Amino acid sequence: MEARLKLYDYSKLKPRLYQETIAATAIKRNTLVVLPTGLGKTLIAVLVAAYRLQKYPKSKILMMAPTRPLCAQHQKTFKKLLKIDDEKIILVTGKIKPEKRKLLYKDATIVISTPQCIQNDLKRGILKLTNFSLAIFDESHRCVKDYAYTFVAKKYVEQSLYPLILGLTASPGGKIERISEIKRNLKIEAVEIRSETDKDVAPYVQKTKREWVYVELPEEFKKIRELLNEALNERISVLKEKNLLNKDAKMKDLIKLSNKLAEVYYEKGNRNAGFALSVTAEAIKIDHAIDLLETQGIKPLFDYFTRLSKDTSRTTKRMLNDPRVIKAVALTKELYEKGFIHPKMKKLLSIVKDLIKLNRNVRIIVFANYRATINEILKKFKENGIDARKLVGQAKKSIDKGLKQREQIAIINEFNLGLFNVLVCSSIGEEGLSINAVDYVIFYENVPSEIRRIQRRGRTGRTAPGKVIFLITKGTRDEAYYWASFHREKKMKKILYSMREKNRIKTLLDWLR
Repeated sequence: MEARLKLYDYSKLKPRLYQETIAATAIKRNTLVVLPTGLGKTLIAVLVAAYRLQKYPKSKILMMAPTRPLCAQHQKTFKKLLKIDDEKIILVTGKIKPEKRKLLYKDATIVISTPQCIQNDLKRGILKLTNFSLAIFDESHRCVKDYAYTFVAKKYVEQSLYPLILGLTASPGGKIERISEIKRNLKIEAVEIRSETDKDVAPYVQKTKREWVYVELPEEFKKIRELLNEALNERISVLKEKNLLNKDAKMKDLIKLSNKLAEVYYEKGNRNAGFALSVTAEAIKIDHAIDLLETQGIKPLFDYFTRLSKDTSRTTKRMLNDPRVIKAVALTKELYEKGFIHPKMKKLLSIVKDLIKLNRNVRIIVFANYRATINEILKKFKENGIDARKLVGQAKKSIDKGLKQREQIAIINEFNLGLFNVLVCSSIGEEGLSINAVDYVIFYENVPSEIRRIQRRGRTGRTAPGKVIFLITKGTRDEAYYWASFHREKKMKKILYSMREKNRIKTLLDWLR
């Protein structure tokens, strides 16, 4: 068996049966692999790459991932598991000059890069995919609309003499339309999905317990919410009267409406569309304020109102002059000055302190959506003697510039070495990065996206049993988001299992037939 893949180093890591079975499908057809975090999607990519290089000895492999830290991680894995000279497995970034990149492409066997870099080089003409026998799209749930993956996949199929595509993700999404779009963009012919309950995967899955911690929204918060809801409902009513919205309008409906109205207004100069666009923009701002209040707390809401006060647009000024919004802003300022924090913050501090008291070496990841919340969590942790760091992406427009990608890698390495207890993450910590042996994952707030829910949860239970703790504010969007992502995840699995190849190849014995 091992002799069949001459370029794979079996002494370093022996593939599991389900990985070989999935790879057996992936070498024959363009395949979308859906596998929980920590169960070795990258190893499947390495196996398929080894096979393609064996079948087409002078060909090349393209491996893409959304971020440079993730690309660097993949380069390390490919170097470890393949019997190929290290200098032939290259990491290409936009920081390398185009002339140099052209030479690297020419000499490399395996090219690892971000899709944006590959897209740009294809457009410049310094890269041709003629001799690439495999293109791997990591985090392939991103392959929708005009994301760079879509362009690269199209060019790859057009240019390659022997194209084969492999998509990897923990969750492509819960809507049939989105999954179908990903399949269409990546020219997918087969779907291979495994969940923790599949018989061939179950022996390798660590048990992950779940705990739900509920808190009540304080009365002071409810007063602000009531004022903002009144202001929001008035604007929703205006849009309903114009037959632009139905009664169940949510943020996504408002954003969709805003995009449609903007198109009509800017292309045709329709005044009615302009008025409706302004009302919709106000509704979106108020809706976001309610979301911050319910799921994040007073400081993030206070910071948001402060930013809006500096906005000179007529829409924002009109919204801020609404008597109910004026009162809501004043109440928020009052609570901020009194030091009010969201009850979830108190509960989070209590949970983390107790966990560290039980085990000084415990490793915890706290996920939060907003940087203001992340910074507030870090401040409270520091005040309480909790050793924590933040992991956030780069932000060009934000006052908080975030972390450069080399800084992100350094922090992850320190966390993996156990140099501190708690990592407080934005969405950057959800996708792909190898964070080892996390004991607890805490959702500071819940997310409506099933993709993000699965990715967050997958940070624990990778190499040892773990636990996921959901902080939920009763009777708020926090609770609604929890159930939305729960049901979407169930729906996603049902869709994908129905798509799974019925008569797929059973073992690797068929690889060279």
